[in-house]
Amino acid sequence: MSRVRITLRRAGAVTALTAAGLLAAAGAASAHVTVHPESYAKGATDGLLTFRVPNEEDTASTAKVQVFLPTDHPVLGVLVSPQDGWTPKVTTTKLKTPVKTDDGTITDAVSEITWTGGKIAAGQYEDFNVAFGQLPDNTDQLTFKALQTYSDGKTVRWIEAAASGDEEPENPAPVLKLTANGTDEGASSTTPLPATSKSSTGTKTTASSSDSTARGLGIAGLVVGVLGLGAAGFALARGRSGGTPAE
Repeated sequence: MSRVRITLRRAGAVTALTAAGLLAAAGAASAHVTVHPESYAKGATDGLLTFRVPNEEDTASTAKVQVFLPTDHPVLGVLVSPQDGWTPKVTTTKLKTPVKTDDGTITDAVSEITWTGGKIAAGQYEDFNVAFGQLPDNTDQLTFKALQTYSDGKTVRWIEAAASGDEEPENPAPVLKLTANGTDEGASSTTPLPATSKSSTGTKTTASSSDSTARGLGIAGLVVGVLGLGAAGFALARGRSGGTPAE
């Protein structure tokens, strides 16, 4: 076997392995419980939060989802959307610091929502919609800790927060950024409800894919770069051999 053929095969193998590794990394990074949209304006009213829960297990299905809402900066007027196959349970807590609104003083707020009775199978995800009346205007972000329980009894705790400048933790909690009025990803104060559609796996999904699109474009660019390196190796091999690769 000629040296040129060996060089080309090695370059092809490196390209394939690198591309596969990048795609695998993208899949792992997207398999977290997340909240959509990623940001809202401070004090936004009459909007919707969608908690996306992917199933990460190959041999078990997700049977229970718990989302904990902050009470130090409470979300007011929470309503849970009906979800096929799932039964929601809403828990309220008395606030340490009541919130004054135009409609009066709020002393209680939702602190936990638990969904049971449904199933998210391997390779699927489910969107859980939560409507709100008003977001707080005195903080820059809201952290929604979440617990994901599987049919085999395993519970994944999505509760870790990344410190500024640190890498993303293994089990990050969903975080909603709160921006100055008019600078968020959606509307300045009121964001329309996203349209509901069916995913290829049959689970109900809600449109909010800007983060997935950006991640996909980034990975595609890296893969193209790797393929370019492979092509450069091929050209170098041709130059050394003075013609086409030997058989």
